[in-house]
Amino acid sequence: MGKRMADFPFDLIGFDLDGTLLDTSDELTLSLNHALSTVDIPPLSQAEVRPMVGLGAKHMLRMGLKASGTTDDALADHLLPILVDHYDAHLGSGSPPFPGLITAMDELAELGVRFAIVTNKYERLAVKLLDKTGFAERMETVIGGDTLPGGKRKPDAAPILEMIEQTGGERAAFIGDSIYDVAAARNAGIPSVAVSFGFLHQPVEELGADAVIDHYDALVQTLRTLA
Repeated sequence: MGKRMADFPFDLIGFDLDGTLLDTSDELTLSLNHALSTVDIPPLSQAEVRPMVGLGAKHMLRMGLKASGTTDDALADHLLPILVDHYDAHLGSGSPPFPGLITAMDELAELGVRFAIVTNKYERLAVKLLDKTGFAERMETVIGGDTLPGGKRKPDAAPILEMIEQTGGERAAFIGDSIYDVAAARNAGIPSVAVSFGFLHQPVEELGADAVIDHYDALVQTLRTLA
């Protein structure tokens, strides 16, 4: 394995969580609609909610309220703990991995690559979700949006740099689906791969990633090309 590991350009791959590792849109839609229902706002469809996901729970809630005709930040603050509590209670019930992910991770692990998560989701929720879905044991570390002092989160470089420091990874790349992911990787001085199947807020080509994949079947070879 030593030679194969030396031949592969990376020893650490970091993943964003929502929209990159797991399709959490079903669970998040249910929790958002639960919060909205407490103030008699009609439910949104999963297709409506999907583009709201990926920039944090409060952003999703604000976008949900905006889609329902209100921009009341005080109401968003009121509903946020209701949304988070509901999500916490139902975590892992409907968040499948994206197609091809497990096969790609198995192949990378055979090459000696290790894995980590850097997400803007609360750390405790990220850890719980990874545990419920069976991915916790694959991860060297989990950096959440509230892990670092001062609340530093993507697109700041700090969470990516913390991931590298905690794991001792010398050659890292990051996989994500948002401008925050790409910018965080760039700010930390490592390559990024964007997934076109994620919770995109703009065309994937506009994210500025070093590479784009349309399916996890392409991940290993794409990483080789970034050497």
